[in-house]
Amino acid sequence: MTIKYNAPVSLSFSLASFAILLIAFLTAGASTRLLFSVYGPMVWTDIFAWLRLFGHVLGHASWEHLFSNLAFLLLLGPILEEKYGSLTVLWMILITAFVTAIFNLLLFSTGLLGASGIVFMFILLTSFTNIRSGEIPLTFIAIVTLYLAHEIIGAFQKDDISQFAHLIGGACGGIFGFLLINTKTRS
Repeated sequence: MTIKYNAPVSLSFSLASFAILLIAFLTAGASTRLLFSVYGPMVWTDIFAWLRLFGHVLGHASWEHLFSNLAFLLLLGPILEEKYGSLTVLWMILITAFVTAIFNLLLFSTGLLGASGIVFMFILLTSFTNIRSGEIPLTFIAIVTLYLAHEIIGAFQKDDISQFAHLIGGACGGIFGFLLINTKTRS
């Protein structure tokens, strides 16, 4: 029996996030602020600001924050990479990271870091894995209903969680799911 690196994007993302949080603790958070969190105002001439538009999804505030995201990423990522291919999943992660960062910069003065938007993109996208063109799966409706209810309730709680990032990630997952309905499972 051999061990296979079966979901390269999901596994690499997880390993990178783990290493980045470890480095963050060694640098007292300086590395996270420099490369792995989005905050305003955006300085368009700063190369690090551009890297943060994508890198913020790799940064996490704590081990609990990281592990809760990795549990979903490692559960759902292999399913999605099998269905859509690793390169497509990588592109979806990059697009979701960028869209989430831009919306956060335009609408909020708070910082943003973590893979929660990617997790919610994965959750909604997974509900599309067994559907055909012209159908809306009941599981998709159920997930969207539960997801929206949870995020709306969470929006009224005072915490450091960006429900907006979750909503944007979920919206990206829904859009990707509808755009990729006819994509065949990879062999």
